[in-house]
Amino acid sequence: MAIILPDLPYAYDALEPYIDEETMHLHHDKHHNTYVTNVNAALEKHPEIGEDLEKLLADVESIPADIRQAVINNGGGHLNHALFWELMTPAETSPSAELAADIEATFGSFEDFKAAFTAAATTRFGSGWAWLVVNKEGKLEVTSTANQDTPISEGKTPILGLDVWEHAYYVKYRNLRPNYIQAFFSVINWKKVDELYAAAK
Repeated sequence: MAIILPDLPYAYDALEPYIDEETMHLHHDKHHNTYVTNVNAALEKHPEIGEDLEKLLADVESIPADIRQAVINNGGGHLNHALFWELMTPAETSPSAELAADIEATFGSFEDFKAAFTAAATTRFGSGWAWLVVNKEGKLEVTSTANQDTPISEGKTPILGLDVWEHAYYVKYRNLRPNYIQAFFSVINWKKVDELYAAAK
C-alpha cells in the first residue's frame, strides 16, 4: 500500500469567488501530489516503520534519521492538505452550540477568536499554517507552525487549519495575504471542525 492523493470533496470551482479554480488545480494536483510522491519515496526506504503518518509525526524521533526531515516535510504536507480540503465547503455552515460556547469561553467572543486566528495567519513569517487546536489539556488554542510542520508533533489535535504558503493564494490575491485569510472564513466547513472537536475532546 502507498499513500494516495485524495480527491477533493467538491468541484475545483466550488469555492469561487473566495478560492479560485486555478489555485485549487495547482494546489491539489501539483503541490499536494508532490508531497504524496515524496513521502512515499521516503517511506519506501524503511518499510519496517509503516505508513501511519499521524503515529510517525506524533513521535518524530521514531522516524529513521535519514528520512526524518523528508517525512516531516512531505508527510506533514500530505496530512495538512488532506485535512485542509475537508475544512472548506461551498455550503454555509456554523459552529455547533458546544463549540461556539467553548470558543466564547476561551477567546471572549467569536470575533476575538477570529482576530486571534487572523493574527496567527498574518504574522506567520514565510511559509506555514495557522491552526485552531485542542491542546494536551483539552483546551482550545490558536497557534501556527512553520513550513509543513503539524501540531500533531506537539501533542496537539488540529481542528481548523489555514495554509498560508504563497502557493495557496498568490494566483488570486497576489501579496494580499490578509484578504485571503478573510475570504477563508466564508468557506470554513464548521461541520468538519465540529466533528474533529468532538473527537478530540
